[in-house]
Amino acid sequence: MDVIIIGDGPGGLSAALFLAKAGKNVVVLGKDETAMNWAMLHNYLGIDAIAGTDFQKAARAQVAAKGASIRDVAVTALARGDSGFTATLEDGSSVTAPVVVLSEGKSWKLAKSLGCEEAAQGVRVDAHGLTSVPGVYAVGRMVRPARSQAIISAGDGAKAALDILAREAGKDVQDWDSP
Repeated sequence: MDVIIIGDGPGGLSAALFLAKAGKNVVVLGKDETAMNWAMLHNYLGIDAIAGTDFQKAARAQVAAKGASIRDVAVTALARGDSGFTATLEDGSSVTAPVVVLSEGKSWKLAKSLGCEEAAQGVRVDAHGLTSVPGVYAVGRMVRPARSQAIISAGDGAKAALDILAREAGKDVQDWDSP
C-alpha cells in the first residue's frame, strides 16, 4: 500500500482520485457517513445543483474506476511504526502505508493521537496539507472547521495528493490531461 486515506468525503476522495490516477496503490477507509449525505450542493463549480448523496455516489464510483480501493469500514486507531502508519480497523484487520491523508471531518481524534499540532481551529497544516508529523496530511473540514465547503475540501485533497507525488518524484508534479 502506498497511501492510506481516512475519510471518504470530498477531501479524501479527491486525494484518492489524483493518487490512483497516478498509479499509486491507495485505500480509502470510511463508512460514507460524511456530512455530504445531508447536503445539497448549489456552489460546486461545473455542477448546477446536486444532492450530496448523488455527489458521493458519483465521486466514489469515479475513484474506484481509477483503481483506488474503497473499504466501508471505520478506523479505530492509527499508529506510527517502523514501516509507516498502521490503521487498525473496526473488523480487527489493519492496513499499513508510509503516507496517510486524514479527512476526519470536524473531529480529528486520529490526528491528535499521532501528535499533530493544532491551530486556533483545526489541525495545523502547511500550504500543501502536510501536518507537523512527516508523512501525515490533513484535508477538508478538520483544517478549517468554521469554513467548510465541499469544493474547498476537494481542493485540499488535490493539493495533498500532488504534494505526495511531487515529494516522491523529487520535483513539481502536474496533473494535466489533453483532449
